[in-house]
Amino acid sequence: MRKLVLFAITLVLMLTAQVQAADTSTIKATIVKHAIEMGVDPAIALSIARTESGYRHEARSCHGAVGVFQLMPSTAKRMGFNAYALNDNIKAGIMYYKMMYKMFGSMELALAAYNAGPGNVKRYRAVPPYAETKRFVSKIMADYHHLKANPDPAMKAAAKKAVSSAPKPQPKVSAAPKPVAPVPKVVNVKEVDAAAVEIIDETPIELEIEATSLAI
Repeated sequence: MRKLVLFAITLVLMLTAQVQAADTSTIKATIVKHAIEMGVDPAIALSIARTESGYRHEARSCHGAVGVFQLMPSTAKRMGFNAYALNDNIKAGIMYYKMMYKMFGSMELALAAYNAGPGNVKRYRAVPPYAETKRFVSKIMADYHHLKANPDPAMKAAAKKAVSSAPKPQPKVSAAPKPVAPVPKVVNVKEVDAAAVEIIDETPIELEIEATSLAI
């Protein structure tokens, strides 16, 4: 009986681990997808999510931040997102980082603003001297460089999909040879019969030869 209970517990733990792994893979793929669509490096988006929540949407902080990107619901709401919804949380987190990057022009300062608020970054004109913020920036940057050297499977899958969906180059079609205009026959003036030349009031008629243009 004891062995049966242990076996059941082990089976439940294995199934739980598999579900969590599947959920993590799905969340990573969603982060990469939205990051690419929003023009943000997927590596930095994944690094923020990993540091903030370990890719867990159910994560909650003592300060009230929620979801994968640990956003304050009020902050997400101001940007037009619902922090409690997975897709909205991911989009809002990536958008907020992007806003901070545009504001300060560097990854480190953008991450510092993400953690300590843009007001503190403006105040110090650098990463604020807060131990938590310094650890936050350092950890994410280390993870970012690791992902750039060793891309996550979600990043590889997105890159492979982009290559496969790219339009294939069309075979070069050689242009048809341009039609050659016929060479007009040169007539020797001496061969023209004088009687064939019409003269009116002894003033020869001026003959205007219009060149025919060929459409190519």
